[in-house]
Amino acid sequence: MLTLCPNYELMTPAFQWICDGVQLQGVDTRRLEQWIEQVVAAHNRFLGPVSYIFCNDDRILEVNRQFLNHDYFTDIITFDYSHGRVVSGDMFISLDTVRTNAEQVGASYDRELLRVIVHGILHLCGINDKGPGEREIMERHEDEALAMLPADIAPVR
Repeated sequence: MLTLCPNYELMTPAFQWICDGVQLQGVDTRRLEQWIEQVVAAHNRFLGPVSYIFCNDDRILEVNRQFLNHDYFTDIITFDYSHGRVVSGDMFISLDTVRTNAEQVGASYDRELLRVIVHGILHLCGINDKGPGEREIMERHEDEALAMLPADIAPVR
């Protein structure tokens, strides 16, 4: 069942925060929106409509199979509708995989979730991570974006 995530009444027209069969607790979407807007501006882009759809592993596997013909779990799938310098897209994030990845890399769940949230936006800004050397470039941009987080929402590493 699709539901609006907590704090949906604070959403701006550019953002949609959707929970697809999962609960997203303790997330201040307004503060995240401000941060994302700063990241987009730092990449010389403008923010258009973006949707974050939080789901579980079963749902992201279904999306991965249906739209990308991939048969594996992933933390995020980004559908890019950007045009020129206006970023726009839908991002499916598996909270199950975020939790697994956090455990594997020794990061807090909150920090890993923020990394994945900004990872999708960075894709919409034109940064890739599949080709030679691109993963390191993406990680550098993620680190720079995470450094832009306001102290009161920045999680412990």
